[in-house]
Amino acid sequence: MRWLTLYARSRQVPASLAAVVISAVAVWALAARDGAGGPADPKLPVFVLFAGVAAVSIGLGGQDLALDRTAAIRWRPRRAAHVLLGGLLVCAVLLAVQTVGGEDLATPGFVVRDSAGLMGLAALGAVVCGAAYAWTLPIAWLSFSVFVPPPTGVPMQAATWMLLPPGTTTATWTATTLAIAGTTAYAFAGPRR
Repeated sequence: MRWLTLYARSRQVPASLAAVVISAVAVWALAARDGAGGPADPKLPVFVLFAGVAAVSIGLGGQDLALDRTAAIRWRPRRAAHVLLGGLLVCAVLLAVQTVGGEDLATPGFVVRDSAGLMGLAALGAVVCGAAYAWTLPIAWLSFSVFVPPPTGVPMQAATWMLLPPGTTTATWTATTLAIAGTTAYAFAGPRR
């Protein structure tokens, strides 16, 4: 069990967990104070999920990348598990805050889909930009999604997937593709040096 504790500390898991919980509770408190009744605007839960993914993505790289690459352990399963557990954590915290607080920010399907897609984007960001800048791909895609007009065709639905309702097939396939591609790329390549 000591190796798991050391791994969690080297990947800054305690600090990431604290940031995920604090951001979810803060947004829930703002939504409860605002009196927004129901999952009308998807931007608020997406911002919570992005904040959580950004906090978790810092841990996608260790303190010494050369040491990670030369260690005598199999990194591929650990990297894949790290991405999957990070997405699960972000998803679970938002759903728990909604359940405890009674404020329904988003449906569970929406939260699961968006946390998986955003975590896949962060994993791709770690491969392309390095772990310190893994958050850049999710924030770029989120910024684009927020400022473009409502989608009319399938390409625009794929581009704005994170703001679409949970039953949208194109959004679900886009998020699934990003989650699988990001997890696979990160598991095989690891973070950029």
